Amino acid sequence: MHPSRGIVAVKDLNLRIEPGEVFGLLGPNGSGKSTTLKIILGLVSPTRGRTEIFGRDSRLVESREAVGFLPENPYFYKYLSGEETLRFFGRLCGLRGARLKKQIDELLELVGLTRARKRRLATYSKGMLQRIGLAQALIHDPRLVVLDEPTAGVDPAGSREIRDLILDLKRRGITVLLSSHLLAQAQEICDRVGILADGLLVREGHLQELIAIENQTELVIADASTQLVNEIESMINRSSAKLIERRKSTTTLERLFLEATAKNDEGMTKHT
Repeated sequence: MHPSRGIVAVKDLNLRIEPGEVFGLLGPNGSGKSTTLKIILGLVSPTRGRTEIFGRDSRLVESREAVGFLPENPYFYKYLSGEETLRFFGRLCGLRGARLKKQIDELLELVGLTRARKRRLATYSKGMLQRIGLAQALIHDPRLVVLDEPTAGVDPAGSREIRDLILDLKRRGITVLLSSHLLAQAQEICDRVGILADGLLVREGHLQELIAIENQTELVIADASTQLVNEIESMINRSSAKLIERRKSTTTLERLFLEATAKNDEGMTKHT
């Protein structure tokens, strides 16, 4: 038998996340994203190096006072209702009385679960569980929210709702650190991204700078006649520039899915 060898999950990672931004830690499954989040949160100790949250060593419990966390596979007591779940986590954070009640009411409204507040979590869909999980991560008004694969297993409509919630957090000045392997979704919400591969940070920076193609510019024109398009092409051909491709503007598969299902829902409503 060969002696067991240690597995290096993350190597030589140097990362700084600025207050108020949405930072996406991207990479395939097994690339080290979840391990990195656990190290940042002080749940796993690194072999060497250190991490800080708002200037506090993340190994200290008090560093997590301003942090909300939603793990990839959160566990909730399924016999509790949505309202009872938030009350439970709120009391763990030291909230009581009128302040806790107000916080529960506001968060249930924020995540769209006010009408389901009395229902047991056992009856919640995957998307609803993710939304109640996001609400519990916000129960104590954190300055930083850490989300590990927040839309894992959620359908496109639920994924869009969670995306909108994350953008709302950004508008409120909350720093968001999320991990994901869904690149199209990350592209819609992240200010900066870091790409992990086999435990190494292979790319890091502002999203728009990373995805920009050097020396290429796209023009999107609405209501252009064929004559106008031909004239533009003719001007390009008379210059030193090259026309790489001419194509129709396209939507995304996600948007097509959402629009098609929304129209179908409207049609069913009219005929009932």
